[in-house]
Amino acid sequence: MTRVGFLVEQCLAPVPGGTARYSRELAAALAATAPEGYAVEGWTALHASAAAAVVPGVAGPHRLPLGRRALIAAWERGVGPVPRADVVHAPTLLVPPRRATPLVATIHDAVPWTHPETLTQRGVAWHRRMGMRVAASADLVIVPTNAVADELAEFLDLGDRVRVIGEGADSLAVPPDAAERRAALGLDGPYLFSLATLEPRKGLDLALSALAEAAAPDVPLVVVGQQGWGGVDLDASAAALGLQPSRVRALGRVSDEDLAAVFSGALALVAPSRAEGFGLPVAEAMALGVPVVCSDAPALVEVTGGAALTVPVGDVVSLTEALQEIVADEALRARLAAAGRARAAGMTWRYAAEATWAAYREVL
Repeated sequence: MTRVGFLVEQCLAPVPGGTARYSRELAAALAATAPEGYAVEGWTALHASAAAAVVPGVAGPHRLPLGRRALIAAWERGVGPVPRADVVHAPTLLVPPRRATPLVATIHDAVPWTHPETLTQRGVAWHRRMGMRVAASADLVIVPTNAVADELAEFLDLGDRVRVIGEGADSLAVPPDAAERRAALGLDGPYLFSLATLEPRKGLDLALSALAEAAAPDVPLVVVGQQGWGGVDLDASAAALGLQPSRVRALGRVSDEDLAAVFSGALALVAPSRAEGFGLPVAEAMALGVPVVCSDAPALVEVTGGAALTVPVGDVVSLTEALQEIVADEALRARLAAAGRARAAGMTWRYAAEATWAAYREVL
């Protein structure tokens, strides 16, 4: 039996974010599409409970003999325990040392190099250091878009080891009781929607500034996402801009069923990110037939492929105009919904898994 050691540690992170969804969904799809004679095994640091890292079809998770902080410190120095497998896949920059076993790593974006101001200084230093380690040791590097591949080429010597493998947009299904779920969350009218970790890179401050403009549509912005770094306080920011409390609703983290229900009731997804590597919420919105308003960050332009309203990064006036247009024009929303569904049709986790199996075969 050929074993893939897949790190699912991100599922246990304090703020799992989109990289945890990537880890979980890809691992499950890999297990579901495993060729005969292959198996996928999950690996984590030593935790009292690894229940949040249990993935259907994936064995384990097995636990390495170091806690999370100690493991991060060890791997940062290129030492420490590694998964026992025939190929190891690190789906984030938490990458083990490359020993006798081939190593595949996913780098989701070039943000630590292109937009360091959107991260903490410590985060920038750590990500750059681990990026250099990947460049020095990984057999193959998976990136989610050509935009990321082009950006990384300016900073890391990856040669011909880069493989562009997109992410899936098909993990959310609208539940039959979606309307009831929205009502339970207090969503009983039209609204705009953002799905993002609350941190500066996601541009939620720009969305609030756009809503505060005189020309902005009079509908609330509903935000789903955990608190990240940077002290992003939506309520305080909205109040400082003169927005009424009813104009911004922060729901925190919700279940996938509630998330799909919130998605399906939105007039549009608003994603004014300053930088992205793929933009999974954008892809998921398109798959669900939800119109998208997003920034023209290169990865978002690539993923949406003309099926969204795009505005220049950081341009509040253009964002306000786009929000007003999307709320007022039902025909536009219908066109974007249809275009988004067509664009996202090929973005499946099964496709991502099959392309990843091909990458594994290259290094085995």
